Amino acid sequence: MSAIIEVQNLVKTYPDGTEAVRGISFDVAEGEFFGFLGPNGAGKTTTIKIIITLMPYTSGQVLVMGFDRAHQANAIRQVIGYAPQDVGVDDDLTGRENLLMQGELFHMKHTALRQRVDELLDLMDLTNDAERPAGSYSGGMRKRLDLATGLMHRPRILFLDEPTTGLDPQNRANLWVYLERLNQQEHLTIFLTTHYMEEADRLCHRLAIIDHGEIRTIGSPRNLKQDIGGDVISLRFQSNGMPLPEQCEQARDLLAAAPFALGADLFDEGVNVYAQQGGTVVPELIRLLEDHDLKVAQLSLTSPSLDDVFLKHTGHQIRQEGPIENWRNRRGGFGRSRRRR
Repeated sequence: MSAIIEVQNLVKTYPDGTEAVRGISFDVAEGEFFGFLGPNGAGKTTTIKIIITLMPYTSGQVLVMGFDRAHQANAIRQVIGYAPQDVGVDDDLTGRENLLMQGELFHMKHTALRQRVDELLDLMDLTNDAERPAGSYSGGMRKRLDLATGLMHRPRILFLDEPTTGLDPQNRANLWVYLERLNQQEHLTIFLTTHYMEEADRLCHRLAIIDHGEIRTIGSPRNLKQDIGGDVISLRFQSNGMPLPEQCEQARDLLAAAPFALGADLFDEGVNVYAQQGGTVVPELIRLLEDHDLKVAQLSLTSPSLDDVFLKHTGHQIRQEGPIENWRNRRGGFGRSRRRR
């Protein structure tokens, strides 16, 4: 598939010197469900706003359907839709009126406009509530209406900035179904930003992990998890008189050098160990730790997740904002040690 979005060496530096985006490059294929996964402040929203022409950039190149962001911003706006994190519908208008108003902004003709409104109300299962004020809608319904407004002009690409933030788990899962429907049935290219691991894993064909304005890795969720190698053994420890951060660091260094381990990472108040056939190495692992006065309080064995991928490539978990150098200065912290093979 050909690239419908191409970004090369994109940089965004604010006047105060803050580097929000640091020379990132990536592309998105036509028909792809592509995602940016990262914490708040990682550069996700900034990148999207640059691509969709809402924010200037410092240097680099952005092409959308062959249109150059530097010189053809108006052409780009005609082929994209955008649903920001905050819902933008008018609460005083009905669902139908919100869509009609959006279509009129794109100068759609009367017959085509009415037909498109009916199509989108049906697509988003809002037909029965179309004559109610949007302010009376549930959070999930408002999100669906907001998506519909972004689709009025039949864009080729839909940009979604944290689309399920603020939704409860059930409404979040319900919205995923509609997003998959848009991608598969409407053949729509979708560019999603999220900090939810499960969301990225469920929806994205490929995703980029972004942190501190840099892309750390790109791939399909399946391949990224396979690249971790082996199973994940998560450990927490009993107190042995040593400060917990030092105890975890000692265990991390000890296990990373063990012949059965592919590597080891710190997570908040614990250690992850990566090993092939993890269940078979647990007894040896425990003996090794006990020989060094490190007693395991909790142990779990899982297959690699996107949490593990994020930790491997950034040195911290997605819910944390501090660098690994600050680990000793707070209650939870992170670090990484991986064996060279």
